[in-house]
Amino acid sequence: MSAAALPEQAAAALQLLFVLAVLAVAYVPLGDYMARVYTSGKDLAVERVFYKAARVDSKAEQTWQWYVLSLLGFSLVGVLFLYALQRLQGVLHLGGGLAGVSPAVAFNTAVSFVTNTNWQSYTPETTMAVWTQPLGLAVQNFLSAAVGMAVAIAVVRGFVHVRAGGEIGNFWVDLVRGTVRVLLPLSALVAVILLTQGVVQSFHTGFASAQGQVALGPVASQEAIKELGTNGGGILAANSAHPFENPTPFANAVEIIAILLIPVSLTRTFGTLVGDRRQGLALLAVMTVLFGGILAVTWISESFPSGKAGTLAGAMTEGKEVRFGTAASALFATATTGTSTGAVNSAHESYSALGGGALILNMLFGEVAPGGVGTGLYGILVLAVIAVFVGGLLVGRTPEYLGKKIRQREITLAALSVLVMPVLVLVGTAVSLVLPATLAAQGNGGSAGTLGSLHGYSEVLYAYASASNNNGSAFGGLTVTSDWFQASLGVCMLLGRFLPIVLVLALAGSLASQQHTPPTAGTLPTHRSLFVGLLLGVVLLVAALTFFPALALGPIAEALG
Repeated sequence: MSAAALPEQAAAALQLLFVLAVLAVAYVPLGDYMARVYTSGKDLAVERVFYKAARVDSKAEQTWQWYVLSLLGFSLVGVLFLYALQRLQGVLHLGGGLAGVSPAVAFNTAVSFVTNTNWQSYTPETTMAVWTQPLGLAVQNFLSAAVGMAVAIAVVRGFVHVRAGGEIGNFWVDLVRGTVRVLLPLSALVAVILLTQGVVQSFHTGFASAQGQVALGPVASQEAIKELGTNGGGILAANSAHPFENPTPFANAVEIIAILLIPVSLTRTFGTLVGDRRQGLALLAVMTVLFGGILAVTWISESFPSGKAGTLAGAMTEGKEVRFGTAASALFATATTGTSTGAVNSAHESYSALGGGALILNMLFGEVAPGGVGTGLYGILVLAVIAVFVGGLLVGRTPEYLGKKIRQREITLAALSVLVMPVLVLVGTAVSLVLPATLAAQGNGGSAGTLGSLHGYSEVLYAYASASNNNGSAFGGLTVTSDWFQASLGVCMLLGRFLPIVLVLALAGSLASQQHTPPTAGTLPTHRSLFVGLLLGVVLLVAALTFFPALALGPIAEALG
């Protein structure tokens, strides 16, 4: 690292400290506020209007089966509506004179936004009409995030409730409250802050300039929920690297805070709801160690030149915005792959082999560092169940977590939930790599064993890791416009989202039907450093045993080449 890079490194370090400071300040009030939101016995007036129109009894609780059916039905309606809106945007004259989106792209995009993935296999400026963005895509940015939060709260209720029928709350109430009381006010605040930094907010399609047509849109409003809801899909193709979406270093810090704010604060919500805030801090400690480790690897690997382009340039500047620099880009990339956001302020494709591999691994952890809005919390709770089961086996006692026994049914559901993502990633990658058309779709290629072929393999692995974890970012060199990629990645998004949800809600229902078991001298304390280490080991071991061979064939081999 040259002396000229030191000011940039110092600026990025200050940005990191600012992000951590804001998260620390917001942690207690926001976490406790969300706990009150989901436990309040009062409905707001606007909420009562919705309940009356939808004939929802807000005081009635649902079993896990009805909770699942409500969630799946709601999501299906969302997919169908968004698909139809895209296909008919030309007929409906939704702005810009754009024709309807092709069936394959419309399917992929509808699934992508409803599953909180926001994978974009199209150029937004030339594909989506101006009003398709707020009426379709932005609406799902709110609703898909609210669904994730609802599932997380339902799982927490499984540990708190004692219900003979296994009731875990009311999906419609959780959905509405998460949207109205959490996501909408926070998004309005973030949007106003971004407007002060120069983020665009317009319903004009754009204007002509000497360099060509410049696209506009309602960027600030969608940028806010794009980050807060860990969605990631931008109005502009360059995403958060575009100066209309992310114009200044301060705006960059605000967007990173928005990405991490709710997932981090939900650990406080968890601790408050279960009656022991140390439990939330234990989960946060695991998330922090994982996040810090990936950040350190990515930051260091991007701070020293490697590869032909980096060596010739004297710095890893390819694919990174000058106004952010390499270190701040690494911070954003770690935040966006550690959650289910997928927004990018730099080209992940251009990262070093080690840096790009770390971003892939960040997703392959299951995105629990700190994970998406809601998904991060229920994801790490599933891993916590597995950790206490392992701990119980070590001492020969029936494992318990937060007063609930982890029996055969619970551990089976937890294990199946953990296995869904690896199966999708590995099968999807393997099948794609044996298809002849994949070679033409790769941005990098060459004879087997060459650096180009290794990176081309990493492009495919990244795509399926991103889709199966509902992330949405990509190594941009891979062309995914073929029907195979549109369909297979869409299926990975659907199964990667909804299969774990069904399994964790079944787990919540099973836990809720149990009586609380008082702790004894043999109960594993789950708020101390021993459990933090055990849970961290489970996360690392699951990822290492499952994905080390796949990573060895791509990023690791490329880094050693």
